[in-house]
Amino acid sequence: MVSINYSSREVNCKIVYYGPGLSGKTTNLQYVHSKVPQNTRGNLISLATEADRTLYFDFLPINIGTINGFAAKFQLYTVPGQVYYNATRKLVLRGVDGVVFVADSQPDKMEENIESLANLEENLREYGYDMATLPVAIQYNKRDLPGVLPVSELNGRLNPSGWPYFEASATIGNGVFDTLKHIIKLVLSKAKDAGAGRAPASAAAPRPAPAPAAEPPRPAAAAEPVAPAPAAEPPRPAAEPATPVQAPAAVATAPPPVPEPTPAPPEPTPPAPQVESPTAARPFPGDRTGGIEATDVKPAETPAQAEVRRPAPQAEAPANEPPSSELNAPAMAPSLKRRPKKRGFFKRLFGIK
Repeated sequence: MVSINYSSREVNCKIVYYGPGLSGKTTNLQYVHSKVPQNTRGNLISLATEADRTLYFDFLPINIGTINGFAAKFQLYTVPGQVYYNATRKLVLRGVDGVVFVADSQPDKMEENIESLANLEENLREYGYDMATLPVAIQYNKRDLPGVLPVSELNGRLNPSGWPYFEASATIGNGVFDTLKHIIKLVLSKAKDAGAGRAPASAAAPRPAPAPAAEPPRPAAAAEPVAPAPAAEPPRPAAEPATPVQAPAAVATAPPPVPEPTPAPPEPTPPAPQVESPTAARPFPGDRTGGIEATDVKPAETPAQAEVRRPAPQAEAPANEPPSSELNAPAMAPSLKRRPKKRGFFKRLFGIK
């Protein structure tokens, strides 16, 4: 397949000269190398035996100039003609863009020509090529020798597909460049047709920037409806004298009884902290009552509780009773009396008086 490099603007094509042994494939490349200007060709690389027969392949790169701004470079290859080098033939055919089949015009070489052409079609089929669409040209070489077969017979045996053919004599250069120019033209024409639809956007001509879309015309603003002028009010008739109208007597209705609000329950009063009375009396020495117990201390009363617990007024006390101040006076501790001395335990035990 033709290799097109759009960044470097180069077109690289591979053309293979195929045919039986000693048909003149290498001679074609040698003649082209000798006639092409030195600045447009590379070195001819040939791996041949001592008998000057191609052992591997011949390679000749040439530069035919610029085509539509692209530098066209072609690589010319040949294949070994011996049958036992079929693996090498197949390797050289990889990536081929055009084929020149070099046939020997001598009668005793017809079977070799037919066998080599069948081998070419088989090797191309393995790579997925179709000879009906691949650029192919046939060169009937050695036309300068006596007793060669006529071109009509060669076409009937080797060219049933109608490929373009050329008569040539590679030793003297007849038809060599005609064949090369035609196969180059076929390769470039196919590359142009195949690459027209898949050229990258960078290689294509710059497209003009699309014009901004015209803004659609805005609809005209609808006129606001004008309120019609109020019609002239017709003249009112003269007012008649007002007749006094007696208001109906008001019916006295008693308002419904309003229910009395239920009194909210009184909030519980928190108990007052128990404070020990500062006037609590301590027990007197020798008092058997033990004094005032802690449980006798009452908590301080709130004003509300004092009001509730206030005693009812009593009648005046008789004259012979002592005043209340004397009744409320604290009792004095009893006098200490000396108790009789008890006998000891041992004396009572043994009856000693």
